[in-house]
Amino acid sequence: IIFISILVGRLPEHQRQRARIQGLALAMITRIALLLSLAWVMRLTTPFFTLLEQEISGRDLILLLGGLFLLYKSSQEIWENLEGEVHDEDGASKPAGSYVAVLGQIAILDIIFSLDSVITAVGMAKHIEVMVIAIVVAVGVMMFAAKAIGEFVERHPSIKMLALSFLTLVGVALIGEGLDMHIPKGYIYFAMAFSVTVELINIRVRRRSRPVHLNKPSQVTQAD
Repeated sequence: IIFISILVGRLPEHQRQRARIQGLALAMITRIALLLSLAWVMRLTTPFFTLLEQEISGRDLILLLGGLFLLYKSSQEIWENLEGEVHDEDGASKPAGSYVAVLGQIAILDIIFSLDSVITAVGMAKHIEVMVIAIVVAVGVMMFAAKAIGEFVERHPSIKMLALSFLTLVGVALIGEGLDMHIPKGYIYFAMAFSVTVELINIRVRRRSRPVHLNKPSQVTQAD
């Protein structure tokens, strides 16, 4: 949801909620389509070719390309937030056609993030209809929470930068997975949870701290 919030933040204010809902709906459709394409998904684990003595399957290829896409996307977003042009709040200076581009990027991100879990689910599949219902319920919850989380991210730029850093971390992890260099997901989740906890504490401390007042040149005061 945070990554979707970052993507839709590039749109004018009046388009953001519609983009969140349509983006999540598109993500739901892609997940269900992957889940229902049982034979095709299972073939993704069959090696396609060998590169430097490393067998590359369809799954590996998608993970490699997905990881590179995440690295590019996160680096681009970080650069634009730090060094890029300043846009008006109404988004008037956003490039034309960005709405469709945002929806496309949401769909790509969802395929990248959900591929492993869908392959695992297909391998354990007994009741596909239950998995489809679970996807619909999960997306429904995300639709309900997306606006509040998006507004929170917009109010706190540090959370936005943290999320982009997570995107970089996930990109590296996906490239590692694609090259059969597995990084335990527990380490990644712990690093993310720890970072978010520290940043939430920092936000609370900054909110409660007193504003800074400059001292007059003729006065000497002891620092707090």
